[in-house]
Amino acid sequence: MERTGGGDPRETLRLLWRSPQARSGRGRPPKVSLDKIVAAAMALADRDGLAAMTMDRLAASLGVGTMTLYTHVPGKAELVDLMVDSARQEFDLTRSGSWREQIEHYARQNVALHERHPWLRVVSTVRPPLGPGLLARDNFLLAALSMTGLSAAEMSAASDSIVTFVDGAAATLAEHTQAERISGQSGEDWWAARQVFWETIFDPARYPVIDQAWRDGGFDRDAAQAAANAFDLGLRALLDGIAAMARRDR
Repeated sequence: MERTGGGDPRETLRLLWRSPQARSGRGRPPKVSLDKIVAAAMALADRDGLAAMTMDRLAASLGVGTMTLYTHVPGKAELVDLMVDSARQEFDLTRSGSWREQIEHYARQNVALHERHPWLRVVSTVRPPLGPGLLARDNFLLAALSMTGLSAAEMSAASDSIVTFVDGAAATLAEHTQAERISGQSGEDWWAARQVFWETIFDPARYPVIDQAWRDGGFDRDAAQAAANAFDLGLRALLDGIAAMARRDR
């Protein structure tokens, strides 16, 4: 797993916010820009995975030498931060409506974002890149939650809860799609190949609640649909809880 926040902090912040770097004005203009490097890195990771996105392969995809990349970005640690923040800048944060509608809009976009960039699921952002993508997202969520009447501390906690749930659930949904693409086997076929478990190994007497849920139709859907249902239920329950807190405070 890759982790954001592992590069040089000053250099990472300069790159995230595209702060200008002093140049002598001499010599030939650069062959590639930082934006092109980040876009190419994301495209490579989208196609082959983040582990395959090495500086050597990235340079080859851009038609430049590896050392050329290092004149723009110190290394992969800083580049991952730039990729994550660039992905977050793809969010459309102009949605109006009720606070709940705005957060649901963000959540659906996050699912789509993970589908486009499945490598996001293997990046830990516990120590996040402090770039414009992060701040725009947090500002949007806090602005929506400010309509609830929650205290500042409760708004912050609610925003963190939304990000934690949505990121995790979106990553799980993307994982189903990615597993099918990589293996060439649908989720339905994967489970069908393991039908023998239910026929010869599963003991209903040992797991009676699972057995009863099965008989009552609780598992009448494939794994991808189950994940989608869990996302919908979890988001609704989370927002219902925030709404209940807001009513209590009022």
